[in-house]
Amino acid sequence: MLSVKNLEVCYGAISALRDVSFSIEAGRIVTLIGANGAGKTTTLRTISGLLRAKRGGITFKGEDITKLPPHQIVARGLCHVPEGRMVFSNLTVEENLAMGAYLKTDKAKIAQNRDYVFSVFPRLKERLAQAAGTLSGGEQQMLAIGRALMGEPQLLMLDEPSLGIAPKLISTIFEKIVEINQSHGITILLVEQNANLALEISHDAYVLETGTVAMQGPSAELRNNPELKAAYLGG
Repeated sequence: MLSVKNLEVCYGAISALRDVSFSIEAGRIVTLIGANGAGKTTTLRTISGLLRAKRGGITFKGEDITKLPPHQIVARGLCHVPEGRMVFSNLTVEENLAMGAYLKTDKAKIAQNRDYVFSVFPRLKERLAQAAGTLSGGEQQMLAIGRALMGEPQLLMLDEPSLGIAPKLISTIFEKIVEINQSHGITILLVEQNANLALEISHDAYVLETGTVAMQGPSAELRNNPELKAAYLGG
């Protein structure tokens, strides 16, 4: 479904990604793990068109999307939940969800998508009229994912969904990620600082180190890799 080949991205003279390549099969949960500054967020931002690659290419469902603007990438079914959630804090929950459907014109389909979001995150339905900025961190994360689901993604990219969330809600968020994958067959690319959790729910994993892919394989295999355990899993 997604193929990233020989990606190179720079911030001015500083190289953030060097020759990064990976692919994602439809229906899978794939995780990118690595230390802070390894290039995980840069990778997602480049895939979604927010950053431009210096070299390399990105194909989505067989189409080259490397130079497409973000809204055209979203229209093709690739949605990005950014690090820090980035909800519109002064808008209500209802208005935030409507923003996620801004490319959609079929009102019946929009209503159907909204019902699906409420089935995954019932708490959002209870807080429809509430300003997004007054929600807890976990509720804002639910809203950010719900907003992306309103765009009908075939591939959903999640950047640090556990960041700044109360521990008791983290497991709920991750259960919902698995549910979204299993119930709707939505492919997921997950960036997550909590490597244990990410490897637990994903099928495949890539380890980024200073802008390059250092390790890759089935998540279950990597969880038992001594080198990875020592570096990221507290063992």
